[in-house]
Amino acid sequence: MISHAHEGTTASAFTRVNVAAARRLGLSPDGYVHLLGLAPEHLDGDGYRTPSATNIRIWESATVHAPWTEVAQLVTEESVLGALGVWDYLITSAPTPLDGLRDAAAYLAALGDAGTETLRITEDGADITISHFNEADLTYDAARAIRAYMLGLLQRRLGDAMRSRLVPVRVALAAQAPRRHDALTELYGTEAIDFEVPVSSITFRAAELKAPNPHAQPGLSAVLRRHAEQSLAAAIPLHGWLDHFRSVLAAGHAEGSTQTLASVARRMALSSRTLQRRLDEHGTTWSGEVENLRRASVTRLLQNTDLSVEAVAALSGYADARVLRRAVRRWYGQTPGSLRRAVVP
Repeated sequence: MISHAHEGTTASAFTRVNVAAARRLGLSPDGYVHLLGLAPEHLDGDGYRTPSATNIRIWESATVHAPWTEVAQLVTEESVLGALGVWDYLITSAPTPLDGLRDAAAYLAALGDAGTETLRITEDGADITISHFNEADLTYDAARAIRAYMLGLLQRRLGDAMRSRLVPVRVALAAQAPRRHDALTELYGTEAIDFEVPVSSITFRAAELKAPNPHAQPGLSAVLRRHAEQSLAAAIPLHGWLDHFRSVLAAGHAEGSTQTLASVARRMALSSRTLQRRLDEHGTTWSGEVENLRRASVTRLLQNTDLSVEAVAALSGYADARVLRRAVRRWYGQTPGSLRRAVVP
């Protein structure tokens, strides 16, 4: 269900929430807008996954600007229902809040970095505990804030599901105790907060989480799970500079704009010479990257549409159908018509 390619990345929706919180804190965009994943074409849609390092950098800047407890509270406030995409509705649309939690844990990659974050649900008599596993240092303010936020987010979504605020039985944070607890007390609605525990967790009454969701719709959870899987499968993970370059190249191609090395360099705020050098450092070339993009475009259009060869050539950046036919012959040793009937790995 979840490709290893998604590890080290988060949903762009999560990044948008972090950026919104950074703006509310008054952080200067100059400190983070250059980070991979924050270009408008990456941030404003859900087609890309942001590097986890980019989100961590924003949290680090935020916790320098304000106490980690207040940062956690602020990001939770920014995480209104729907802000985090399909993951939100996995919780709120399930037959019971507990069912929603189980889906949220199974599809955590639809929100965060499944390579480093895990949710576990345990039942103990009258209580149900949701544990959030994260291996960062207890003394690291950004990690403290993220842990506190994750528990606050879960509490908020459970309240969204039941249309009322749920007060936890207890909260435990894998973080050193702060000087002041008021932001956390306000966040969770309780003073029953323990610190310096091995694993962060939040506990609720089982009766509350097992109560029927009065707004659940039969079959909707299955639809949302499929949507989460499809979104993950289609998303492009941004791991480094080469991913960034390819996403800019693909965005220009999708827009139908003329793709030249100079035009792409301008979009990346680089000189043409620097772009060529960076491509060389990554073991590739401009012509090779353009060829690969066109090959993927031609293959997809031929196998998934009924467009004519002439139309496919025009959409893929070729001068005419003859040039496209020569390219398909070079790639696959067959004609475009044969490619339409073939299965290409």
